[in-house]
Amino acid sequence: MNTFKVINGNSSLPKYRQIVQSVIEGIEKGMLKKGQQLPSINELATANATAKETVTKAYGELREMGVIIARHGKGFYIAKTKAKLGLNIFVLFDTFNAYKEVLYNALKAALPSDSQFSIFFHHYHLKQFAQLINDNLGSYNYYVIMPHFDTDVSAIVNTVPRDKFLLLDSDVPKLENGYAAVYQDFENDIYNGLKMGLPLIKKYRRLHLVAGYEHLQYVPVPIVKGFKKFCSSYGIAGEVMDNLKEETLNEDEAYLIFTDTDMIRFIKYCDKMKWRPGKEIGLISYDDTPLKEILLGGVTVISTDFAKMGKTAGELISGKKVEKIANDSLFIKRKTL
Repeated sequence: MNTFKVINGNSSLPKYRQIVQSVIEGIEKGMLKKGQQLPSINELATANATAKETVTKAYGELREMGVIIARHGKGFYIAKTKAKLGLNIFVLFDTFNAYKEVLYNALKAALPSDSQFSIFFHHYHLKQFAQLINDNLGSYNYYVIMPHFDTDVSAIVNTVPRDKFLLLDSDVPKLENGYAAVYQDFENDIYNGLKMGLPLIKKYRRLHLVAGYEHLQYVPVPIVKGFKKFCSSYGIAGEVMDNLKEETLNEDEAYLIFTDTDMIRFIKYCDKMKWRPGKEIGLISYDDTPLKEILLGGVTVISTDFAKMGKTAGELISGKKVEKIANDSLFIKRKTL
């Protein structure tokens, strides 16, 4: 602690916890050595314009952890250099749904049991995304961020120290290297997934991509690009539709659907028309969930492996690894195509 000022007044993290975190991070980074003397309670309280009771509470917790020792009449000293601060993780998702739950649970399972998590949602609002990150800087020792935007958010993400964040599910192309990420390669994943389903897709006259924008669904531009590339490469009559309407559903055509709401609307209309998905009409759903394994006898999906994504992210965080890993994508053939 070459500087005594360690408290961020804008942080939501309690001041005593900020002191504890600063000491342990100083040890982890080699800035504090065994036997090194810490500032006195008065010095640290004065430098940070905080109460002596706050510093006393922080030093008390550090003593209980065995990180520091008190020498009567002399002060406080670093007792060990293998102190470890439990992970306190800020998780920022776009929205919460069934497959995000699979991802989140896999992430938690891959991290130490004493890790703590706070989860937030930006709902594809750029201003909210920026504000949530800004308001929580310094309050956590790791940040897991899902940056689902077609606009560049590199300047926002760059406000978080490089060794303290991981991008999840989506990469930020303009962000300079030197950070951790587990992401989907959207363009190639959709192209390769549809390619694997080509023999089944050829049963139908036309293939529609239904974005579902009216449900605030985010469909990355590379997915649309990969869809169009597939249709062009294999001579498939393809169409991109903003939203699903009953009048746009036709027999002998197949539909790649992104939202559960549209999928239910699709199923209800098929029931009304006596169409059987996989026979008179085709259905592919984007992103797998446990429900899709049993609905209609099994819904055909193109999906990243969310359990693997969460597990890989947890392993990178635990191992303090700075790697960018494209997550595996799957085409799962079931009864609706």
